[in-house]
Amino acid sequence: MALYICKRVAQLVPLLLVIAFVVFVALSLAPGDPTTLLLGQNATPDEVARLNHELGLDRSVVVQYFSFIGDALRGDLGESYRSGRDVVSELGRTASVSATLAVTAMVLAVIVGVGVGILTAVKQYSWIDNVVRVGVLALVSMPVFWLAILLIILFSVKLSIFPAFGWGTYGHLVLPALALSTYPLAVITRLTRSSMLEVLGSDYVRTARAAGMPERMVVLKYALKNALGPVLTVVGLQFGALIGGAVLTETIFGIPGMGRLMVTAIEGRDYPIVRGAVLLGTVVFVLLNLAVDVLYKWVDPRQRGL
Repeated sequence: MALYICKRVAQLVPLLLVIAFVVFVALSLAPGDPTTLLLGQNATPDEVARLNHELGLDRSVVVQYFSFIGDALRGDLGESYRSGRDVVSELGRTASVSATLAVTAMVLAVIVGVGVGILTAVKQYSWIDNVVRVGVLALVSMPVFWLAILLIILFSVKLSIFPAFGWGTYGHLVLPALALSTYPLAVITRLTRSSMLEVLGSDYVRTARAAGMPERMVVLKYALKNALGPVLTVVGLQFGALIGGAVLTETIFGIPGMGRLMVTAIEGRDYPIVRGAVLLGTVVFVLLNLAVDVLYKWVDPRQRGL
């Protein structure tokens, strides 16, 4: 297992190099000039040229790329064009906010999704199963921004239970986490139900029932463990998608997270922030999937030899 983890971590290096290069090329092709935005429309050509030289933007993309890689290996991701602050500290400050939101949303989605998925599998074709299946279809079809606005209107404007914007208290976390968790919750519920139905129909489950084992033990101890493999894989993928979805959620709820920082950086052509945020998001996504794969092998011994 240790060798497997080392190989996966080693694969992260070329992946980051490729993604960093793609980001450099994409930013170089993007419309808009960061120096013009920083200096204003009335800046003279000499002032623009001087700032371009100071920021290193007058060099070729390849030279800028290797210079960035060299600095990144020393833990230096540069300074923000607009604020002049260190990119690492900016990302660290905002990433903690985004991580809190994303982890809360995913924990909520996993607990509710797996629980409801088990219930609907056990109660297949009952009214509970029918209601949940319709609800899951609605949640999958519902855009996050629309649900976020609906939650703000209901719980903030009408009922005044939770704050609509801002960050700093537990109350500020409730509505964004609810909005962000809906899609992964629906996916996990649907997959848990189908996976549980498949396992509950297997021979060893029928044998356990025929031996007189209590139904609760059959479901929770034998069926659930074997049904969790596909669910864990989807949890890893959904967590990565959830990090991307946090950008929109943070913007709607006015949360000072990494997603909102990145949106502001893209609007202001703040390239060091954009590059740092993309690389950090890539590292988090890969490490999350690695953690899920390791957990998958731990849950299902048949995968350890693959």
